[in-house]
Amino acid sequence: MAVIEKEYTIGLTQVGNSNLLTNHGILELLESIACYHSDTVNFGINEINDNGFTWMLLHWKVKVFKRVRYGDTVTVRTWAGYANKFYTLRDFEIYDKNGELICIASSKWTLININNRSIAKITEDVIGRYEAEDKSVFGENDIPKIKQPELSSLPCSEFKVLRRDIDVNEHMHNIYYLDYALEALPEDVYNSR
Repeated sequence: MAVIEKEYTIGLTQVGNSNLLTNHGILELLESIACYHSDTVNFGINEINDNGFTWMLLHWKVKVFKRVRYGDTVTVRTWAGYANKFYTLRDFEIYDKNGELICIASSKWTLININNRSIAKITEDVIGRYEAEDKSVFGENDIPKIKQPELSSLPCSEFKVLRRDIDVNEHMHNIYYLDYALEALPEDVYNSR
């Protein structure tokens, strides 16, 4: 069984002005444990140059049941799930200090060859390292793309990607897309959560 579990204390960068865990903070926790799982099977960030491959996040699907506060302790669980030669899913559960499930999530990843910067086939060897589980928090083997709304109905903002936004894959880090989207919201929508 390859369910990975870690305990985290909610820190300052993971809460908003209400002292409650933000969506950004949730994604930080999920990303942290996903990286930790890859580290444990020698396919993590430190092995990118040795392996010649890196993981790239394609989609998130997250459902929050309850938000915890700054300083609270949570337990985050993750496991590799469904995989084919083009993408794999990773699921998550977050529990509060009382063992109550407060969040579920699924993420979709693809493998990138760092030498030619193209999608690589996910081999049985790679899948086997993660000891995939036959379960999904949403009961799905894919995360469909969200249908893009009409552009004329969306608030529009322009942002310049900064060096601090670039990750180890030399792309804008996935969590910052969420931050930029939140910045584009009108104040009343942003404040209503």
